Amino acid sequence: MPESNTNAPAVPQHAPSPRELDDLELLTHGALAPLTGFEGPGGLVTLRVPAAVAGAASAAGTVELVDPEGVPLATVAVASTYDTGEDGLVGLAGDVTPITHNEFGAFRRLYLSPTQVHERYGADAVTVPVAGPLTDADLDRVEKASEGRTVVLLALVGTGTPEGLSATGLVRATLAAAGHLRDAHVVAVPLASRGDATLDHALGQRVVDAYAPGEVVAVTGEGELHDDVAAIVDVDQPGPLEQGLVLFFTGLSGSGKSTLARALHDVILEAGERTVTSLDGDVVRRNLSEGLTFSKEDRETNIRRIGWVAAEISRHGGAAICSPIAPFDATRKQVRAMAEEAGGAFVLVHVATPLEECERRDRKGLYAKARRGEIPEFTGISSPYEEPEDATVRVDTTGRTIDDALADVLTVLYERGYLTPAASPSGPVQTNPGVQQ
Repeated sequence: MPESNTNAPAVPQHAPSPRELDDLELLTHGALAPLTGFEGPGGLVTLRVPAAVAGAASAAGTVELVDPEGVPLATVAVASTYDTGEDGLVGLAGDVTPITHNEFGAFRRLYLSPTQVHERYGADAVTVPVAGPLTDADLDRVEKASEGRTVVLLALVGTGTPEGLSATGLVRATLAAAGHLRDAHVVAVPLASRGDATLDHALGQRVVDAYAPGEVVAVTGEGELHDDVAAIVDVDQPGPLEQGLVLFFTGLSGSGKSTLARALHDVILEAGERTVTSLDGDVVRRNLSEGLTFSKEDRETNIRRIGWVAAEISRHGGAAICSPIAPFDATRKQVRAMAEEAGGAFVLVHVATPLEECERRDRKGLYAKARRGEIPEFTGISSPYEEPEDATVRVDTTGRTIDDALADVLTVLYERGYLTPAASPSGPVQTNPGVQQ
């Protein structure tokens, strides 16, 4: 019996992004044939990993891809690596070998491979790609085109693809629509968007061709919805007041973000029209991030933890208010993505009080200590603050009362329908003469 090579480099694990997980499932289902793995630069089906993972994968010759729970899904034989142009990320190209398919998740039974679809429904079936709720006009068109043949409704549920619905909402709406056809069946296909209409069309054509055993019928999404389909859409896409909400305040220490966040929390509580949770300060450090230091890595971990909890609150229709310094654009974008993937709205408030004013307010003497080198990696002094270009609202609190500065935020929330002006308390939020952290 041959001895194992105990000196062989360890195979690293990597949890891909949601888009990459969708691509992985299409690859392992054979839906992208003849493609059998992740492509190199310029390809549509790509894999990007942290530089450290890329180094370990290159040394081992392979990388193991796992789901968010750590369950191994497949291995990628590393044929080549390439520069992605993104800080800290390296592209990997190579063939994929499946280990297992996802077993859990809503409507998992409907995630079939092209081979399963062909065997189950036959070569005469009519295939209909579905990226949004099917209207009465769509159903009439499909019924006429099918001429009594079996209809396969391909619900394109990949990341960023459904139009105006969540992935599960699209499947529910498509199942309801199928009930209005004589012989229709729903198949879920994780076709993820590339964010480019031309690229999406090209990849979509490949995938639909792989699934379609025969004729393909296109629908437009124009017209009225059946009542049962409309009811599903209404539940899946609530109005702004019912939608979950993440209110994320970012700014320098002493900018006034925590004060504004607390004042906004009180306004929402007093209005009583939606639930609200504050994720800020020592409470978070004690209950969510105990043990983390104030190193750059741990501070970013703390923000991601706050973002994950806030996103879960928004998933269930609640409002979450966070006010970390959050100096780096990439981490703020991760939090935004978490909230939006959970179905919540994300409002980024940049409390843009200048550094000079923040230092003037320095009640705890933190800036003075940072200037003396006693506090390493202090944002604004020895560590950068990347001003957000995607802020929903920008507030400078210099020389302003809390009421006045908070009004900038409330105006946006009222205009977008996340709060109702009539439900908000009359009178001042605070009586303090100025805003301080």
